[in-house]
Amino acid sequence: MPLRARSRLVAAAIALAAALTTAPALAASAAPSGQAAAPVVFTDGHGRVLGLRGFNVDKYDETTPADLRAIAAAGFDLIRLDITWARLEPRRGHYDEAEFRKLRQLLDAADRSGLRVVVDFHQDVFGPKYDGGSPDGAPAWATRDDGLPFVADPNDWFAGYFQPAVQRAFQHLYDDPDLRRDQADFYAHVARELRGHRSLLGYDLFNEPSGPIAGDPTDPAAQIAASAALEQGRLEAMYRRLIGVVRAVDTSSWLFVEPTVLVGEGVPTQLPGFADPRHGEARIGYAPHFYDTNVENGQDWNPADGFIQNYLAAITAYPAAHKMPVLVGEWGPPNADLPGNTQLVSQQVDAMRQFAAGWTMWYWGKGVGGYTPLGPDGTPHPGDAPVFAPYARELAGSPVAESYHPATRTYTLRYRAHGGLPTRIVLPPSVYASGASVAVTGAPHARIDLRQPRDGWYGTADISAPQGSLVTVTVTAVG
Repeated sequence: MPLRARSRLVAAAIALAAALTTAPALAASAAPSGQAAAPVVFTDGHGRVLGLRGFNVDKYDETTPADLRAIAAAGFDLIRLDITWARLEPRRGHYDEAEFRKLRQLLDAADRSGLRVVVDFHQDVFGPKYDGGSPDGAPAWATRDDGLPFVADPNDWFAGYFQPAVQRAFQHLYDDPDLRRDQADFYAHVARELRGHRSLLGYDLFNEPSGPIAGDPTDPAAQIAASAALEQGRLEAMYRRLIGVVRAVDTSSWLFVEPTVLVGEGVPTQLPGFADPRHGEARIGYAPHFYDTNVENGQDWNPADGFIQNYLAAITAYPAAHKMPVLVGEWGPPNADLPGNTQLVSQQVDAMRQFAAGWTMWYWGKGVGGYTPLGPDGTPHPGDAPVFAPYARELAGSPVAESYHPATRTYTLRYRAHGGLPTRIVLPPSVYASGASVAVTGAPHARIDLRQPRDGWYGTADISAPQGSLVTVTVTAVG
């Protein structure tokens, strides 16, 4: 949203949060002894808790298997694969087989590299008609705006969402029966093409949903009211349709719902819970984004602006009430090497350890600024160092605490061991290129299998501890 609206929007968001009386918020606030409920996690087939962290890829139709190998080599285990309706179905009922073949090849490459994949149905400013012609979102044939005006702002692409044509296009997509059928057919086709793939974790059903705003679209109160109306009305109905459509084809993948972007301004979502028609436990997750508007508009982060605190207050009640895992689909500043943004990256990584089961940063690549985590030489930007920190990729136990101190390159993990398979800790080459030392306390008979990074690939520390042990693992750098 435009920077000019932010200060009033935050004040309105705080007032709204204080006034909320919906059942999900009340249920979450009643945790025993004032403690927040432990976040829901993802587990592997052996019951180990998965770390799940990585990057967005392929929005620009440029990702190759080599990129996925590089992501895996840096120690990551997840990608968010951004697909678009316009690219895959350029004409109604005509699917681009070359594009689907590429998607399958990328999933195959992810599987070979040990990466899991969340397929994201991506859009920005609805579609190519409004997003500079890029095939990003709904195709032209599914875009109806009744001839309303659209004037692009070259200095604020997000302002396009407030244009009358874009708001009307969203309204038609939500309301018109034939467009609903077209969208459902597309989702079903994607699910049929990709179902059963070993690397497929699930689907993010709609990127950054938006819709019509009654009144002045730049007015914070109007935005908040419109967000609530959308999440409790048209968006809720669309998610229910799409959950049913995908489930009719694929009964095993996770399905993720996104709130509107106002959650980044401290506005709790008003989405309801969603039933999963599959047999067995539900696999419905929550996939918010984690962006600071001032930073998105080019400023360096101000640690006193309350962004982290407001976000945490807004993000936790909904998934706790509905027992949903949180997968942060997008986050990260345009330039992590600015002093404030460097602090922001560090604090976001720390915050996500507390509430998220996984995350994918925006956006994998090399360059100077522009969200890329790597410099032109392929090494991490200094400000993005916390992104490349060690982490527990598979945790055989119940997590208690996890931390990393980049100044000393010291990683600490504390957990209650469940026995069986080992806990695997990733040792990224950017941190432990010269080697690592691993110490375990709390489990005298623990076994340590240390494999050092080699040839640019990450190393691992596998810890096998007796059932019930309260284990503390400390990893320090050598050299």
